[in-house]
Amino acid sequence: MQVAKLGSSFWRVGHGREIELGSTAVIMAIVNVTPDSFSDGGRYDSVDKAVAHALDAVEAGAAIIDIGGESTRPDAASVDAREEQARVLPVIEALRGKTEALISIDTYRAETARLAVEAGAHIVNDVFGLQKEPDIADIAAKTGAGLCVMHTGRDRDKLDDVIADQFLFLERSLEIAGRAGVALDRIVLDPGFGFAKDTQENLELMARCDELQRLGFPILAGTSRKRFVGAVTGREAADRDAGTAATSVLLRLKGAAIFRVHDVAINRDALAVTDAMLKARDAFERKGTL
Repeated sequence: MQVAKLGSSFWRVGHGREIELGSTAVIMAIVNVTPDSFSDGGRYDSVDKAVAHALDAVEAGAAIIDIGGESTRPDAASVDAREEQARVLPVIEALRGKTEALISIDTYRAETARLAVEAGAHIVNDVFGLQKEPDIADIAAKTGAGLCVMHTGRDRDKLDDVIADQFLFLERSLEIAGRAGVALDRIVLDPGFGFAKDTQENLELMARCDELQRLGFPILAGTSRKRFVGAVTGREAADRDAGTAATSVLLRLKGAAIFRVHDVAINRDALAVTDAMLKARDAFERKGTL
C-alpha cells in the first residue's frame, strides 16, 4: 500500500485558536447528548454526564470535543432546533471554562451553529456539507469558526465511482463556503464514512482516501463503530473499537489528519504507533538523501 506523505499546517478556528495538523494525528472525541445515538444513546444525555465524559476524553488524549444534540444514525427521529440547542448549549458553556481542548458543534442548522460559537464552540461540524442550510457557511465566515465539511450520500443520487462522487459533492460545498467568505485555512473535509454508503463503498473509500488530498484540505476520518466495521468484524456497535482503531491506522497511512472516535484511548495508542513509524520512515528517507 502506498503511504501518503504528511505535511504540516495549522487549522485556524474560532475565538483566536488554532491547531497543528499533519505531523501528529489529532483525535476528536464524540460526545452525543442524545437519547438515541446508535452506540451510546442515553449514556451522556445530561449536562453533568456529558461534561464528565468530555473531560475524560481530553484526559485520554482528545484535542477536540465534538458535541451533538441530534442522532445522525439512519432512520433516527429528528428533533427541532430548540430541543437540539437545549441539549448542547449548556454542555458547551460548561466545558468552556473547564478545558483548553477545542469544542466542536455537530449540527447542520445555522442558528444552532451561531449560538454554539457564541457559547464557546471553536468549530462547526456540518454532516450535510453546507448543503442543507447553506447559511451555516455565513455563520462560520462571520465568527471565524473552523469548519468541517462532510460528504453525504443521503437524499441525493450518487455517482457510481466513490471518489468522483466525493469531488462532485465536496466541490459544491466548497463553492458555498467560498461565496460566504470562509477562509481556506479554516476548512477541513470529511469523506462521510457510513452516510448512505454500503460496506464495499466504505472500504473502497478507505483504500482511495489519499486521492481526496487533491482538493487541498486536511481530512477528518469518522469511521468509529460504523456499520461497515461491524460487517467486516461481525461485532455489534459497542464492540467495534478495535476494528475502528484498525481503520484509523489505515486512514492515517492514507493521509488523514483528524480522527473522530468514541474510544479515545485505543485510537490514541494505535495512532501513536503509526505516527512513530511514519517519523522513522521520514528519518530514514532523509538519511538516504544526505
